[in-house]
Amino acid sequence: MSDDQTYSAAAEVGQIKLQRSRFKRSWIELKKAPPTAWFGLIMIIIYGFVAIFAPWLAPFGEADSSFSSFQPWGDGHIFGTDQIGRDIFSRLIFGARNTIGIALVTTLLSFAIGGSLGLIAAINQAWLDQLISRLVDVLMAIPGLIFALMLLSIFGSSTIGLILIIAVLDSTRVFRLTRAVSLTVVVMDYVEAAKLRGEKLGWIMRREILPNIMPPLVAEFGLRFSFVFLTIAALSFLGVGIQPPTADWGSMVRDNASLIQFVRPWVTGDAFGANWGRLGEDIKLASPPLLAAGAIALLTISVNFVVDWFLHKTSGLKE
Repeated sequence: MSDDQTYSAAAEVGQIKLQRSRFKRSWIELKKAPPTAWFGLIMIIIYGFVAIFAPWLAPFGEADSSFSSFQPWGDGHIFGTDQIGRDIFSRLIFGARNTIGIALVTTLLSFAIGGSLGLIAAINQAWLDQLISRLVDVLMAIPGLIFALMLLSIFGSSTIGLILIIAVLDSTRVFRLTRAVSLTVVVMDYVEAAKLRGEKLGWIMRREILPNIMPPLVAEFGLRFSFVFLTIAALSFLGVGIQPPTADWGSMVRDNASLIQFVRPWVTGDAFGANWGRLGEDIKLASPPLLAAGAIALLTISVNFVVDWFLHKTSGLKE
């Protein structure tokens, strides 16, 4: 074996040991995580599993409306059927794939746009920085939900249009954060040394700046995902988001929101015991909108639990 081959094999072994050491340290830190972080991680894993394997987990098709409308729980339908006879449990499962998948793609695109522009603006603090910053100020001056409603009304409510519009609007927040944290890094000696060596802009961004600003960006990714997720659900509730027959939790709340008004009023006193027996029936009656709203709330809370723990670990604060 030649010296080059020996060196290459030793380097490969060293890289494997380094990866194992990193994994071990990560596992030790994860075991120290609080119960809220564990709860959030478990729920995120469950949601991800359901979203990936939705076609195999759902008992019926996403748009299968061959059943009677407003069927009760049971009789082959765990959560009954909706207003046009679609299985609610199957719609919830497919809604996880559509809502979470679109929100994840939108968040990734917004970080690609806002993060890249933020790094460029931080390095090139000249006319380009001023041009991008003023354009971002104009976009941020308009309320995001109203701006998205206007653009979707003009260009139509297609899935691609929804992703592009929300990603561009949300990238303004990512740009602000990336530029702010990058400004404290670009003045460091190792960045100046890279410039003097003649390194290209892309190399400096990827190798010198980005690794040193990852913790706040990762935390911001979780928060941005939650906001994008809620924005898509809100737009679907308003009728301009994900369009039927595609399953979406926001549209499920909108389509069945009228069922909540049929829940009987509660009284106190001697009649409370009798009314308590009707609780199960009322929950079943209002289940279509409440289940979808609960799925939205649970995922949002879970993501925020994980983000809070990650921020606590990366901030250097101790218990």
